[in-house]
Amino acid sequence: MQAVWKGILIIVSLALSSEVQAKMYGSQLCKYPGFHCLRVKNGQTWRSLFPDDRERDIVMRINRMNTGIYAGIRLAVPDNLTEANVMDFSPFPQHIEAPGEKVIVVDPAYLAWGAYDSQGMLVRWGPASGGADWCEDVDSPCRTHEGTYRIFSLGSSGCISHKFPLPDGGAPMPYCMYFNNGQALHGEPNGLPGYNASHGCVRLYVNDAEWLRYDFVEGPVPDNDFRGTKIVISSYEVVS
Repeated sequence: MQAVWKGILIIVSLALSSEVQAKMYGSQLCKYPGFHCLRVKNGQTWRSLFPDDRERDIVMRINRMNTGIYAGIRLAVPDNLTEANVMDFSPFPQHIEAPGEKVIVVDPAYLAWGAYDSQGMLVRWGPASGGADWCEDVDSPCRTHEGTYRIFSLGSSGCISHKFPLPDGGAPMPYCMYFNNGQALHGEPNGLPGYNASHGCVRLYVNDAEWLRYDFVEGPVPDNDFRGTKIVISSYEVVS
């Protein structure tokens, strides 16, 4: 009987793994020219696969994840990894028409954000995890709302959610930057999973959120008509 239960658990585990794998950005991207798929084996880690810090960071950002990896998942690895620069893999153009002010662009389809200066130069980009298609705890879609917004509130490393997890909140949201009601840019201490999984916020690497919060974003101030940094949420083409 114990062997039967073990078999059932293995089947369920594989089914769940396949479902998650299908959503993961990297497993889709690795089918494209310039990349190859690496299937993780038992016992392998990010550090054992990519001992070089720079190369590991690039692969993590390409796959939009920095959570632990496990046997069976596929990672997209660029063919030119040893010579590559992280900016080579930005899903955003290096230059746009000068907006005249700083702009943050978030694309939930590409699971990424980009920061442009007032001249339209891309300063930095990184992985993101936006709102999930469906959240079981609230029994409704949780997608991040598309549109153009302004940062209206800034938090510190101790920022927390006042709603999630239900019913009392308390989830850490370090370096939160609110832009649309309860939706915010913020760091995710537990890491990004490679797909959209939030309740509507835009989760970022913690170090990226810290950089945005203190080195890029400007909050609303009287001298600027109480207008904080502009943020554009817009999905274009999903990698498939």
